[in-house]
Amino acid sequence: QVQLVESGGGLVQAGGSLRISCAASGSTARINLMGWYRQAPGKQRELVATISSGPTTNYADFVKGRFTISRDNAKNAVTLQMNSLKPEDTAVYYCNARITTIFPNSVYWGQGTQVTVSS
Repeated sequence: QVQLVESGGGLVQAGGSLRISCAASGSTARINLMGWYRQAPGKQRELVATISSGPTTNYADFVKGRFTISRDNAKNAVTLQMNSLKPEDTAVYYCNARITTIFPNSVYWGQGTQVTVSS
């Protein structure tokens, strides 16, 4: 099993910045993809950004140029730096880790951290 713990969420004014982090523990040796998803009330959970062990990054169009994902493989941690935040960024942000070299892929989720952007 893999455990993921997020931290750094909070309240920020529109246009401000916030950094959220995720630390993985447990059976982390085979994790090769980590990322962030978010879910607002009444909406489907959506991809924000991912980063592979390569590293290759992938960003949703609505955060390109504003958010930056980074990864520390040695620490099994991933960080999302969020700049130019908008009220529509308000959501619970979930850390995600995947083992993509097996089928089916193993997928792990954190409990989420609330990010609220005031208008």
